[in-house]
Amino acid sequence: MDEGATSGSGRDWFLVGMRGIFSLPAMILMLSFVGFCAFTAQAGFPVEQVVFMTGVVWALPAKVILVSSILGGANVLTAFIAVTLSSIRLMPMVAALVPEIRTQKTPTWLLLFLSHFVAITAWVFAMERVQTVPREHRIAFFAGFGITLVLANMLLVAVVYQFVAEFPPLVSGCLFFLTPVYFLASIWSSARHPVIYVALVIGLVAGPVFFWIAPEFDILLAGLVGGTLAWLAEREWRGRREVRP
Repeated sequence: MDEGATSGSGRDWFLVGMRGIFSLPAMILMLSFVGFCAFTAQAGFPVEQVVFMTGVVWALPAKVILVSSILGGANVLTAFIAVTLSSIRLMPMVAALVPEIRTQKTPTWLLLFLSHFVAITAWVFAMERVQTVPREHRIAFFAGFGITLVLANMLLVAVVYQFVAEFPPLVSGCLFFLTPVYFLASIWSSARHPVIYVALVIGLVAGPVFFWIAPEFDILLAGLVGGTLAWLAEREWRGRREVRP
């Protein structure tokens, strides 16, 4: 369906987005949340706090940082800053997604509200499918998926909390790791330009290096270095193509 199509109502497309809960990205994220639930249960966090955390702090790494900060005895301000810094990586995702789903009539408050639901899974799901949705219904489509995904994970955490406290740490860690592996594979397979491969490779190499040098900022630094070098490489390639006779 092309961008100019007008079939279906906003409600219909909201329901289409809701059905995305049965997609592979959503299933992988839900398995990751089972691992997070095991982590918090073993750490002694009550179920109501874990459910609240799942709905309010919406990226898994940020939640892990919050729990680790609390366990480490950090004060509220320190934990807030740590979670905020970890979420900076989501800003480029929001910046890339908003132009794809907004219309001239979309209110800013609605975009701000929906930005809460932008994390790895929702971003990959939306960017892979949004071009098949009529532009005037893309907000409804993304809202249907994002809101359903959050509520489903809150319910999942509440249900499995009592059963995962005895999970071996290795099992919990493997479940955690599913989401970043899927994200990396999705970005690699959907890349439309060689520069993306360059950025990914440099980031993968630089990540462990910066973890050793500055573990508090390893992801941020790896992203900046990988993205900058890839951008410079792309400029060099483009310049060479332009000077060819």
